[in-house]
Amino acid sequence: MNVFTKRLKEARLKTGLSQKKLGIAAGLDQFVASPRMNQYEKGSHLPDINTTKKICEVLGVPVAYLYCEDDELAQLIEKYGKLSDETKQKIRNVAGLSLNDFS
Repeated sequence: MNVFTKRLKEARLKTGLSQKKLGIAAGLDQFVASPRMNQYEKGSHLPDINTTKKICEVLGVPVAYLYCEDDELAQLIEKYGKLSDETKQKIRNVAGLSLNDFS
């Protein structure tokens, strides 16, 4: 199981959504939602970036969370993604970072 499939399944289970409900909420046709999400979780197919973004919106996790190999960092990404913009700015201020540091 690769990191994407592992994190996708974990995030879905945390929300209590079935594969079908997640797929439909992410914009997949109701007749293919369950098998498609199953394929994504099994790793036999991977969603394109737009579908991944929609899935993440439904799950309430940043896209980076699904691809992060380090478990501790993935948890930080997940928690950071749920913070308000104001709180994120405070964290960057404490860390001495600004968005300009990344450009």
